[in-house]
Amino acid sequence: MTSPTRPASLISRPPLFWTGVALTCAGVGQHVWMFVDSASMEFHMAMMGMSGAMWAAMAAIVVGVVISGFAIVQPPGEGPTAVAAPSRTTRTDRRRLIGVLSFALMVDQMKPATLAFIQPGMRAEFHLGAAEIAWLPTVALSGTVVGSLVGGRAADRIGRRATILIASLLFLGTTVCGAMPTFGGILAMCALMGMAAGGMLPVVYALMTESLPPGRRAAIMVLQAGLTTTGGYMAAAGLAAVLIPLTGWRVLWFAQLPLVLILIALNRWIPESAAFTAQRSQVARVPAATLFRRPQTAKTLVVSGYALAWGLVYWGFITFLPSQLEASHRGGMSAATLLFLSSLLSIPTCVVAAWLYMRWSAKGTMVAYAALTVAALLVLAAVGMDGSRPVLLAAVILLFAGTAGVVALIGPYTAEIYPLAIRGTAGGWAAAVGKSGGAFGPPLIALVLSAPGSTRTAALLVALPMALAGGAVALRGSDPRAAARHHEESAVLHAELDGLVRGEAVRAERSAPPGTDGAPPL
Repeated sequence: MTSPTRPASLISRPPLFWTGVALTCAGVGQHVWMFVDSASMEFHMAMMGMSGAMWAAMAAIVVGVVISGFAIVQPPGEGPTAVAAPSRTTRTDRRRLIGVLSFALMVDQMKPATLAFIQPGMRAEFHLGAAEIAWLPTVALSGTVVGSLVGGRAADRIGRRATILIASLLFLGTTVCGAMPTFGGILAMCALMGMAAGGMLPVVYALMTESLPPGRRAAIMVLQAGLTTTGGYMAAAGLAAVLIPLTGWRVLWFAQLPLVLILIALNRWIPESAAFTAQRSQVARVPAATLFRRPQTAKTLVVSGYALAWGLVYWGFITFLPSQLEASHRGGMSAATLLFLSSLLSIPTCVVAAWLYMRWSAKGTMVAYAALTVAALLVLAAVGMDGSRPVLLAAVILLFAGTAGVVALIGPYTAEIYPLAIRGTAGGWAAAVGKSGGAFGPPLIALVLSAPGSTRTAALLVALPMALAGGAVALRGSDPRAAARHHEESAVLHAELDGLVRGEAVRAERSAPPGTDGAPPL
C-alpha cells in the first residue's frame, strides 16, 4: 500500500521522469559550459551563432521535458494519480506543503523580477535601442498571460501537482536563456519562461485552498502571495548586485538553476489535491466557458475587473512613475529606491491584509485596498509632480501599499470563491487578465503622458477603473468567509458545483454524435 507520506509515488513512471530530467540537465549543462568558455570574451556571446553542439543540447532539453511530462501526466482512471489522495494530513505535512509551495512561488517570482536587472547589460551587448529592448518585457509578459490561461486550465484537466511539475521543468529548460547568442533567441526563451511563470501561480493557490483546512488558510495564502513576491524580487536583486559585476548579466539565469533543481527534487512533498482526485474520478470535465455562464458570470466579471484595474495601475502608471519623479526633480527619489521601497512596503502591507482578510472580511479587505489605491491616485492627480515633497512621497507610499495589498488578495480570493471543478481555470483567467495590463497599459499611459497635464490625467485615468472595480466587489463580490460561516450558504455552493457538473454532463450527452454510446438518436 502506498504510504500517505510519500507523495512522490504519484509519478507513475519515476525512472522515465528522472531520465527526462537528466537529459534536460545535460542539455542545460552544455549551455553552461559554453557560457563559462566565453570568459575570454568577457562573457559576451552576442552573434556567436548556434553551433552544432548547441543545437544538440537544445534537442536534448526538448526531448527531456517531453519525456518527463509524459511520465507525469496520466489519463483519468489510469495510474496512481487516479487513486484518491489521503484527505487527512498532519500539521507537519501541511507546514511542509506551505514551505515547498512558498519556495516554488519565490522561484516563480524571480523570473520576471530578473528582467529589470538584465536589460542594461543586454542593451550594451546587443547594441539595442529603447524601442528594441522594450520587446523583452512585452514578450515575457505576453508569455505569462498565455501561461496563466494554459496552466490554469491544465490544473483542472491533468491535476494541480502535474501542472506545477511541468512548469518547473520549463523553468529548468529555459535557463539556457543565459547562453542565447541572438536577441531573437533570448525573446523566444523569455516567452517560454513567461509561460512557465504564469502557469504556476494560479495552480499553487488552487492546491493551497484544497490542501489546508478552513480558518487561517486565507490569511496564510495572502501572506504567501505578498511575501514570496517580495522574496523573489529581493533574491533577484541580491544575485544581480553580487554576480553582474563579476560575470555580466547572463549569469543571472544560470544562477537560478540550482533553485529550480531543488524545487524539482522537492516534488515528493507536493501531493495532489485529494478533492481534485476525488472529483476527477466521479464527474465529467467542465469546459472553460463555464466561467461566463450562470451562476459564475458575476464572479468572473468582478474578479476580472479587479485584476484588470490592478494591471493598469501597476504595469501602466507605476511603470512610468520613477521617470516622472526624476524628471520633476522634486521627488528626491530614484527609480531604484522606488523599486526597493515597493518591495519593502509589501511586507507590512500583506501582514495587515492577511489579518483583515481572516478577522474581518475578504470582500471588505479587497474594497479597502482598492480604496487606498484610488485615494493615492487622486492625491497625485491633485498635486501632480510639482506638489510639495512630503505630500508627493506620502501619496507614492500609499500607492505602493495599496497595489501590494491588491495583488496579494486577487489570487487567494479567486481560488476560494470558485467551485473545485473550475478553480484552476478561474485562477488562470484572473492572473492573465491582471498581466494583460502589461500589454496595453504602458502604451496607453505613454500616450497620455505626452499631453499637457500628463501625470494628473494619467492618475485619474487609472483611478477610475480601480474605483469601479472596488465598487463592483462591494456590491456583487462573494465573501468566502461568510459562506463558510453559514451552513446554508455552504450548502448552496456545494449544490452549485453539483448542478454545474450535471448540467455539463447532460449537455455533453445531448451534443454527442449519432451512434455514440448513451447518445439519443436523432
